[in-house]
Amino acid sequence: MKSDAKPVYMKLRDVIAAAILDGEYKEGDMLPSVRAFAADQGANPLTVAKAYQLFQDSGLVDVKRGVGLFVASGAVTKLRSFERDHFVKNVWPEVMAQMQRAGVSPAELLALC
Repeated sequence: MKSDAKPVYMKLRDVIAAAILDGEYKEGDMLPSVRAFAADQGANPLTVAKAYQLFQDSGLVDVKRGVGLFVASGAVTKLRSFERDHFVKNVWPEVMAQMQRAGVSPAELLALC
């Protein structure tokens, strides 16, 4: 869809969010350092720092100065709520329109699952 138009720091934010939601990082777990994550993703450390800042601003991570960033308590619930809202408002309308154009009903899709 439109994910190619996203800035790199938002794509990195999505990678981190997915890792938290998928249980790769649980509440209380330390996230990789900015440098380590940048090296892993082939990104500029300043870009990773900007993505991490989004998590700090949203209260999704706890910062322990000199130690690192840790997934905050309640982060999974907050992220899941954010992801749900984003899907319903931004993704689903486009998917539904495409389904209507193709003549596919939600019931047909559910039957396939």
